[in-house]
Amino acid sequence: MDDQHPRRDQGRPRPRGRPSWRRDGGPARLRGGPAFLRARGTGTGGRDRCVPWPSTLLLSVLVVLGSVFAGRHQHRVGLDAYAVLLLLAGPALLLLRRRHPVVAVYGVVVTALVYLGAGYPYGPVFVSVVVAVFAAIAAGHRYAAWWAVGLLWAGHLLLAHWLYRWLPPAGDHAAPWGQEVVVAAWVVAVCAAAELLRLRRERWAREAAEREAAERRRRDEERMRIARELHDVLAHSISVINVQAGVGLALLDADPEQARSALTTIKAASKEALGEVRQVLDTLRTPGDAPRAPAPGLDRLPELVEQAAAAGLAVEVRREGEPVPLPPGADLAAFRIIQEALTNVVRHSGSRTARITLAYERGAGRDADQDPEAGSRAPARRAPGAPGLLRLRIDDAGPATRGNAGGGGNGLVGMRERTAALGGTIEAGPDPDGGFRVHATIPLTPEETP
Repeated sequence: MDDQHPRRDQGRPRPRGRPSWRRDGGPARLRGGPAFLRARGTGTGGRDRCVPWPSTLLLSVLVVLGSVFAGRHQHRVGLDAYAVLLLLAGPALLLLRRRHPVVAVYGVVVTALVYLGAGYPYGPVFVSVVVAVFAAIAAGHRYAAWWAVGLLWAGHLLLAHWLYRWLPPAGDHAAPWGQEVVVAAWVVAVCAAAELLRLRRERWAREAAEREAAERRRRDEERMRIARELHDVLAHSISVINVQAGVGLALLDADPEQARSALTTIKAASKEALGEVRQVLDTLRTPGDAPRAPAPGLDRLPELVEQAAAAGLAVEVRREGEPVPLPPGADLAAFRIIQEALTNVVRHSGSRTARITLAYERGAGRDADQDPEAGSRAPARRAPGAPGLLRLRIDDAGPATRGNAGGGGNGLVGMRERTAALGGTIEAGPDPDGGFRVHATIPLTPEETP
């Protein structure tokens, strides 16, 4: 199907910075970046792929001016053109921190070591290192960032305690070891803060992915609900229209009055179908608004019986137990299951009779603890306030006129989806005595069973 009707955008280059999506609705694996950054709108997508010019320019100004101010209070080599180039090289490498964070962090560390080895004053040169480490860890390159920080610390130890004899400025002395403790604490603090940032971004990305998945599930459930409603409405009404049209054509000349009655039934069935389809479409046009008309329920069961009678099907309705008010979801599901079952009898069964059984059971949802003295096979007592059950059974004598009476079409699938959504069960298949039987069990919540 897809090969015969390719998508219009097939073959066009995908915009850079946007994650691709598989047909099953999940995010495809992106090149580079950890798993938590592969969700839409985070990490390596969109804004994070652009070159951070404004922040880098601001950082360059702060590093140069801060180094000039810090150099006035240190006995180090004064800043010259070469020092300014080294100070600007760090922020320049930070332009790569989103696309190539590993290259950026190692490049900034090497630049800082060259700057310190040349004898220039300490100061904001380490700010570039901090930014590069944060970017690398946030992008998921934790080990690369830690190794880069370790390289900076080890290089500083060599410069401050061994190589200072041969490096400018002349007459320099070894740095105190207490300073190295401060540097080590600074390094650990930077890495810990970067790890906290990474964990927070991971949590944000996971929550965003969960929200999007939940929204996608809600859209899919709403789409399936509308598909079931349209199928149940159209299948039943069109089946009645089809049967009555055949009757009208057969009796048009021989019995005009009977043909007129068939046309009247067709008009009523088509009007009802149009009304229900319009109600479903209204929910699509105004999402979130309450429906203008109440959803159909078992109070409209007499209408189904009359429509079936107009199609030549005699329906017997039996009720067992004391009827109770049904919650809207269960009421709608029961109506649609009976409607679809009668539609299948009209379309696929040679029988002209059907029997509907409605059985109401109170407190059938769960059992109280059994009496240990009565034995393991003692009858269970129903716990007070336990949920009740509505049992539906639709039988026809058969036989099937065409195809498999059990079927596997959308009608039976819709029945199973409705009952499963309410926590119930349904069985549909040939009856041992012949014909076909649909048996559904719909649980009722305690709050809605008196």
